Amino acid sequence: MKAPPIYLKDVESNPKPGPYLDLLNATKAKGIEPWPIWHLFNYRPEDTIHLARFTQGIMHTEAPIEPKLRELIAAYTSYLNKCDFCMKSHAAVAGAMYNDHDFVMSVLNDMEKSALPEKEKALLRYVQKITLNLPDTGESDIQALKKIGWDDGSLYFVIAACALFNFYNRWITANGVKPLSDENHKTVGKNLALGGYDPSTRVKVLKGTSS
Repeated sequence: MKAPPIYLKDVESNPKPGPYLDLLNATKAKGIEPWPIWHLFNYRPEDTIHLARFTQGIMHTEAPIEPKLRELIAAYTSYLNKCDFCMKSHAAVAGAMYNDHDFVMSVLNDMEKSALPEKEKALLRYVQKITLNLPDTGESDIQALKKIGWDDGSLYFVIAACALFNFYNRWITANGVKPLSDENHKTVGKNLALGGYDPSTRVKVLKGTSS
């Protein structure tokens, strides 16, 4: 399944030498359709590499909450914003990390009825409030989460992951980035789960995997 062009065709057709062009080429060499978001990163790599590093720090470095939960937050935020590309992408990453894609989809389809622990459901309710009803958020939300055992460090990463993907959802949707096949999202999502958000690392992981 080939991705349709993004809305800004001059952005897509003017790749710059650098890590994202390497990632695009390495993915194509494996016979995998590249994720179209890479065109956005590749248009201004001198700037977007900082976004990639920030994303790596928020999503995949050591933190009080595991990367798989942060990826689930990314997928859930994207689901709430109806950003199909990011929802499918990060559901795939979370599915690879949980080793259970069906579980991740059950959370997205009906979080309250899913097998997600109640303590983590409380986080996703907070993510929903930040995403859909930001003006009503306040210190009382933080205090309620702290009463059930979440600390400041954990909540820092919850808020950051949610805020980051509210940005990504708008960046992606407004630029016309469309989802690919479920198989593609799972394949590239597994690579992202292993390689993180550093494009150079992802190229190395991709070259060591089969298509």
